[in-house]
Amino acid sequence: MEPAAPPPSPPAPPAAAPGSAGLVCAQGRNLRAVLCQRCGSRVLLPGAATFARRELLLPAMRKKAAAAAAGGGGDVLREHWLVRDMFSFENVGFTRDVGNVKFLVCADCEAGPIGWHCLDDKDSFYVALERVAHE
Repeated sequence: MEPAAPPPSPPAPPAAAPGSAGLVCAQGRNLRAVLCQRCGSRVLLPGAATFARRELLLPAMRKKAAAAAAGGGGDVLREHWLVRDMFSFENVGFTRDVGNVKFLVCADCEAGPIGWHCLDDKDSFYVALERVAHE
């Protein structure tokens, strides 16, 4: 008689991308609080967002005068915290409409943009991992 096969192991959670290592729990939610890089203001509490990969173009984070002199510019960012309810934020502000997009900024110091929201999808707010700090 052959020995019984061991029970199948549960599927492994998706591999964390380099920028998200240690920030995402097994359920794909943020393990740590999300903070403004400049002033340290709390943007999201732990567990308030889900890790998502999506290519989004965000304007460069510069002072207004420097951005105007440089003619804009931006970064394509791929790793984000996806928030489904705008009331999940602890502290965030929104820019005026730019086409059908609003950009997310820190409500205290106005650093940003830290994220992106398309007006066509009322339930999707993206916060770029590269534009925030974690504690």
